[in-house]
Amino acid sequence: MVKKVANFLNQKNTVTSASVILIITLFLSNVLGVLRDHYLTQKIVTDDLSVYYAAFRIPDFIFNILILGAITSAFIPVFTNLITRKKEQEAWLVASSVINIAIILLVGIAIILAVTMPWLMPFVIPGFSEEKKELATQLARIMLFSPIFFGLSYIFSGILNSFKRFTVYALAPLVYNLTIILGTIFLADSAGIKGIAFAVVVGAFLHFLIQLPIASKLGFNWTPKIDWKHWGVKRIGLLMIPRALALGASQIMLWIFTAMASFLGSYSIAAYNLADNIQTMPMVVFGTSFATAIFPTLSEAVSADRLDEFKIQIIKTMRTVLFFLVPMTVIFILLRTQMVRILYGSGHFGWEQTITTANTLGYFAISLVFTGLNPLFSRAYFALHNTKIPMISTFSGALISVLLGKLLAPSMGVSGLALAFSIGSAISFIFLYVPLIKKVNFRLSGDFCLFLTKILVASILMGLVIQGTKNIISGLVNMHTFLGIAAQTLTALIVGLAVYIGLCLILRCEEVSSIKHVFRKYAYKRSDDEETAKSEDLI
Repeated sequence: MVKKVANFLNQKNTVTSASVILIITLFLSNVLGVLRDHYLTQKIVTDDLSVYYAAFRIPDFIFNILILGAITSAFIPVFTNLITRKKEQEAWLVASSVINIAIILLVGIAIILAVTMPWLMPFVIPGFSEEKKELATQLARIMLFSPIFFGLSYIFSGILNSFKRFTVYALAPLVYNLTIILGTIFLADSAGIKGIAFAVVVGAFLHFLIQLPIASKLGFNWTPKIDWKHWGVKRIGLLMIPRALALGASQIMLWIFTAMASFLGSYSIAAYNLADNIQTMPMVVFGTSFATAIFPTLSEAVSADRLDEFKIQIIKTMRTVLFFLVPMTVIFILLRTQMVRILYGSGHFGWEQTITTANTLGYFAISLVFTGLNPLFSRAYFALHNTKIPMISTFSGALISVLLGKLLAPSMGVSGLALAFSIGSAISFIFLYVPLIKKVNFRLSGDFCLFLTKILVASILMGLVIQGTKNIISGLVNMHTFLGIAAQTLTALIVGLAVYIGLCLILRCEEVSSIKHVFRKYAYKRSDDEETAKSEDLI
């Protein structure tokens, strides 16, 4: 049994199996993320929860700038190139060099930040009391260990991805979220919010540790050496700069939003983050997962100079993403209060916090389509070997979001920040879409516009049914109880989705047939060649 599990974790994945694994685990990871937030709102006073989220800003900033950008845009292409050319010894030397550089940078920066944190934290939460700034400083100092472990972990993720081992890589986020959930359940009552901060560090360590054995089996052998002159090390340093700048813009936007929210009420930062975590789930599952799955196909089409295929694949993926995210937008807007009450409405999370979070979620929902499509279009540019336009897009969206946030927050509160984010996301999409028209003559056909009209009509009618069902059920159940709210939400959701799918069938949307194809496809075992061919037709 143990051997079978080990073989499963170490097996090489096809494009299709990797796509399925990523979609499933991203969904489960986001479910655990929502469950994590549920226990946090139960166990921690909302004011302290705002401090907890604020304390994340600086460690997250460091991780995103130094590690995430380097791995996604730089390390994997260089490492894969060496492996493909059968230069594994060089590849492991580059991996060790990158790991050693990351350790030196991350540990050094963590020490500097730990010392200077009391002076930095007032810039993160200027509107909070001195007592809360001190608590945030303590939490941030504890969580400065997490970027170090995440830095190592994501380098090993890059190694596993290069060898097409996606299973353990996909399981790592589940382990991280599960660790925080267990830490919240068992430590919050005795150690308070600091106990959860330690759970974050342990989760980051396990995120790294779970990937180490597979990397070792693949041949990784750490050496205490940095080969500064190797072209691969230099190339990684050059490639990561545009991506790091783009991620830095997003992190600065979140930093500024956190500072703004600190003046809007003691629980505003918590409300913003909790609402953001809910809306992120469909975006990641139906946006990022499909974009990740189609990226190799786009790159291959560009390399073979098959631009017509490149455009067809983008449009097919756009249709799939929109098929899911347009109705999800309507669902989130209409059921926002019910979702927040079910997920967080217990323990220390009162009605006032529920309403604030629900309203914030409603404005976040406006961004779902754009945040779902942006990863796809960014990867289209990466396939075209263009990192400049995605960087400009991110910068533009972040700048617009900050300016609008400053304008809207005084009158709308934390909901204004969510609306500003949504508008900024739309601006980012425009900056990605328009240049593609000129670069590859990318234009939406009449068939696509007809498809979009169909799902818009189906989504609007679904929304009317959901609203009507809500009103009917509210008169039949006790809406002051968890079971009553759950019954109303579940009934409205089931009836609404049935109407949406039924209307899409009547209107002959191809995506419904594609979903049926997916279920049939993975209900039976097929050869890898058959799966790959059909997955390309589907996406």
